Amino acid sequence: MYKINNSGWIEVITGPMYSGKSEELIRRIRRVKIAKKKVKVFKPLIDDRYSNDNVVSHSGDSIEAIPVDRPQELISRLEDDTEVVAIDEIQFFSEDIVPICEHLADKGLRVIVAGLDKDFRNEPFTPVPELLARAEYIEKLHAICLQCGDPATRTQRLIDGEPASYNDPVIMVGASENYEARCRSCHDVKDKPKGDIYE
Repeated sequence: MYKINNSGWIEVITGPMYSGKSEELIRRIRRVKIAKKKVKVFKPLIDDRYSNDNVVSHSGDSIEAIPVDRPQELISRLEDDTEVVAIDEIQFFSEDIVPICEHLADKGLRVIVAGLDKDFRNEPFTPVPELLARAEYIEKLHAICLQCGDPATRTQRLIDGEPASYNDPVIMVGASENYEARCRSCHDVKDKPKGDIYE
C-alpha cells in the first residue's frame, strides 16, 4: 500500500461472512501499534457475539475495542493525538458513519473499516457501498462456499437449517448457527422477488 503523505485516507476491508475481514482488521491494527501510532478501535454495541469489548475474528483472534451505539460517539472518544481509527462491523452503523469517516480522513487520520458489503439477500448493505465509493483503498475478501468449495462472495442466512426469507429483517446478529458463506450458485433466498428482465 502506498503512503499518502500529509493526508488522511479511508481503507475498506469487505466481503461476506467468514472471509477474514476482522482478522485482516486486527492484523492492520497490530502493525499500526508496532509503528507506534496512536490508534483507537471501535465496534458497534449491538455486536456482542464473542465479546462486549473486543473485536474478535471467527478464528478467535481478538483485540481490545470501544463499543459504541451511535456513530457520533466515536468523535467524543478520540484523543488529540489519535492518528488511526479502526472500526469493525461497520454495516451495523447508520449512514451517519460515512460523513464521520470522511471528517476524520480530512483531518489527516487513517481510517480503517471492515464490514459486509452485501446483506443476506445479496443486496448492498448500507453504509458500506457509500464508503466503498469514497475510500482510497479497498480490499474485497472471499470465503469458501460450504456447499461446493468454490470461492464464496455471499452470506447465506439460515433459520432452522433452511434459507431465510427475503422479507426477514436485514439485521440479525449471529454466527455459524445462522450464517454460512456461499458462492453465487449455492446462495438461496426464499421469497425473493423475481426480475422479469430476461423472462
